[in-house]
Amino acid sequence: MSRAATPLAASVTEFSGDAQTMSLAAFTAVATVTLLLCVMTGPDRDDLDEFYTGYRSLSPLRNGLAIAGDYISAATVLGTGGVIALCGYDGVVLALSTALSLMLLMFLLAEPLRNAGRFTMGDALARRMPGRAVRITACGVTLAALLPMMLVQLAGTGQLLAFILGFSGDSVKTGCVVVMGALMISYAAIGGMKGTALIQILKIVTLLGSGVAVALVVLSRFDWNPGALFDGAARGSGVGDAFLRSGLEFAGSPYPRLDMITAQLSVVLGGACLPHITMRMYTASSARQVRRSLSWAVSGVAVFVLVITVVGLGATALIGRAVIAAADPQGNTAYLLGSRAAFGTDVSAAETLLFTTVTTAIFLTVLASVAGMILACANSLAHDVFAARARETTPRREMLIARLSALAVGVPTILLATQVQHRSLQPLVTLSFCLGASALAPALVYSLFWRRYTRTGLLCTLIGGTLAVLLLMPGTNLVSGSPAAAFPEADFNWFPFTTTGIVTVPLGFAFGWLGTLASGRRGAEEQRRQYEAVEGWILAGAGAEARKGT
Repeated sequence: MSRAATPLAASVTEFSGDAQTMSLAAFTAVATVTLLLCVMTGPDRDDLDEFYTGYRSLSPLRNGLAIAGDYISAATVLGTGGVIALCGYDGVVLALSTALSLMLLMFLLAEPLRNAGRFTMGDALARRMPGRAVRITACGVTLAALLPMMLVQLAGTGQLLAFILGFSGDSVKTGCVVVMGALMISYAAIGGMKGTALIQILKIVTLLGSGVAVALVVLSRFDWNPGALFDGAARGSGVGDAFLRSGLEFAGSPYPRLDMITAQLSVVLGGACLPHITMRMYTASSARQVRRSLSWAVSGVAVFVLVITVVGLGATALIGRAVIAAADPQGNTAYLLGSRAAFGTDVSAAETLLFTTVTTAIFLTVLASVAGMILACANSLAHDVFAARARETTPRREMLIARLSALAVGVPTILLATQVQHRSLQPLVTLSFCLGASALAPALVYSLFWRRYTRTGLLCTLIGGTLAVLLLMPGTNLVSGSPAAAFPEADFNWFPFTTTGIVTVPLGFAFGWLGTLASGRRGAEEQRRQYEAVEGWILAGAGAEARKGT
């Protein structure tokens, strides 16, 4: 049974001096060690394959852990944990959707992506339809999809460290954002694919190890009875059985059930197609290796879904939904609060050490996630835009451009993050997933599987899907019209859904179809013949290795 009480609720929102000191020491040690690892494992010569793919030398287990590490971002850990703690059933469905998204990538897109691509998403799209326009557009959509997610995680860094370490000054929070951003740029520029993969592996092992330990402690508080945990969470929510039914998260929407389906659709389609995830497909040495890598990745994400469900519900059961919402209206601190509440009011030295491991895992998650996204953006800028423009670009010059691109992407991201850190960041997370679902998913599906798909269709998909999301997103209630919106003082909310997917996902596919029709029958037939010439290579990998270097 739950032993929640007012002293417990009060104690978990203020961490002890020992926990704060240990957390600060752990953060410093992790930053130092990971930077050193990047220096040691980064490319030591001017070889593009080493920088972009790490020579495809990672074993399926290590590559799978790196994929899971890239996939489980800080926004997932903190945001999804918060939705579970505040909205119950809806949050659990959201967590399951993240796992389903990776399974979609595994069964539908992973092998064709690995066969068609070399270094970037632009490579995969341009194999059938070469041209600078395709590569530049792919780079633009990559930046548009990943920049909001990077802002969310960097901007949340100052708030997170302030919560853990107990400081409140805005200047100190801004300083944390700047320092963290500088570290992430260094990881991407110095370590390349192999260095960032190592950090992802370290992150996912620490996150899952500490998470499983905390989840077991939470279950022990309820006599190892999941039913008692759910009942306790329903009581602690203040809304009773509604906490365990669909609709709480979207209760204010005119169409709550349809809004929930739309949100899940955006997560399932968008999460699988974001460029920092798909770039990991190119690090597998064969189709068999990419299947085995994703098997490990899906297993890791499934374990994480179980962990975050138990810890999120445990937070609600042990300290109550009101306390979680008071600490952060979006519930981003729920995972930390649940971890701390599991130990009760009297915390032993071992429990303090475990809690320090949890905070360190979240710190690593922020570092690794943004480093991977910066690397994906920098690779696309260097390889798809600058190197493609000058055909005689040497490997040395392209690597220098990639490192400078990491700086060019990272510095504006840091500056923007310092400006948005006091706003609700949920619209930015939603924007990334909607762009992935509405522009990247249709483009990949059509490019890899539709024989008649043309260059005009591809450009229409990428540009049309992106513009549709950018036009509709400001009208959602995440941006204005509600107290939890990014601009609560304004009200220009005219779109009746929380996410744009119900409109923009069909539009993304429709734009590609219409663009292909507009190319004319001759263009479509020519593209069909070109696709048939490489169909075996894209779908089955026949002759892929011989073509990789072309």
